[in-house]
Amino acid sequence: MKYDIIIIGGGPAGTAAAIYAARKKLKTLLITEEFGGQSVVSADIQNWIGEPHISGIEFAKKLEHHVRTYSDTVEVKMPEKVVKLTTVECKEPGRICDFEIKTEQGNSYSGKTIIIASGAHRRKLNIPGEEKFDGKGVAYCSTCDAPVFAGKKVAVVGGGNAGLEAVQDLFPYAEEVYLLEYSDKLKGDPVTQEEIKKNPKLKQIILNAETLEIFGDQFVTSIKYKDRKTGIEKELAVGGVFVEIGSIPNSEIVKHLVETDKWGQVIIDSKHGSTSHLGIFAAGDVTDDPYKQNNISAGDAVKAALAAYAYLLKRNKQSPASEV
Repeated sequence: MKYDIIIIGGGPAGTAAAIYAARKKLKTLLITEEFGGQSVVSADIQNWIGEPHISGIEFAKKLEHHVRTYSDTVEVKMPEKVVKLTTVECKEPGRICDFEIKTEQGNSYSGKTIIIASGAHRRKLNIPGEEKFDGKGVAYCSTCDAPVFAGKKVAVVGGGNAGLEAVQDLFPYAEEVYLLEYSDKLKGDPVTQEEIKKNPKLKQIILNAETLEIFGDQFVTSIKYKDRKTGIEKELAVGGVFVEIGSIPNSEIVKHLVETDKWGQVIIDSKHGSTSHLGIFAAGDVTDDPYKQNNISAGDAVKAALAAYAYLLKRNKQSPASEV
């Protein structure tokens, strides 16, 4: 079977693309490991339009439910992970191609267009002690692991929105929270900054802090950082470290086919979500869009799906063989 569109990813971008593809009556395949994207671990999403408060788990359930209401046109493969994307039957010079996808589960799928909505994954510090104490005091999901740190002193590394949210998640459990930020100011939303500063459990915001090493025995006991202004190294006694320093785009499967920037983000035309390769579109956190937000990812994916539909109409006129 050859699909009109194969969508990789089940976050806001992937689901939005699938819904709009379905409404155009396109034969669509959505491949994902799970629905919800990175937001699945959030305890309280407050900026998804139409939902003042919704948990990450409920958010993922709603995305999946909406997609599955179009089961007559959208086929879902989950849990399944894409490991290879190749072109087949490329026509020159227009590069009108079909695409073949292989998954970790050993399955192969063929499609006329691809929408990359594979999102991103958490960035690591890559310092001594991080890997050793992963799961033993080092954590990357405050929603999942905050209760484990009840009564402990905890450090959160990262002053963006993810870091600020981790601080909030820890307030009901931790005895004290310390926030370490590499630059000279916090980068998260000003409203959230003001909220966390009001809580007495936030003992200190440490700016210009370069994290150097994590120490422990059976469990984390401290974290060492350097003051980037003075060069002085300091050690902070904590029982846990949450790493919240951003994400890395999941673009490995497509880097050999499309242009990416120095961070590995897929470069797109923001008007259409098109990439440098004809027939491949992208949306969401995997792209070079500067605003990594659920609402923006969904909107960009709608544009990508509509652009893919327009491309298919044009392709079918150019190449009768593409109807197969």
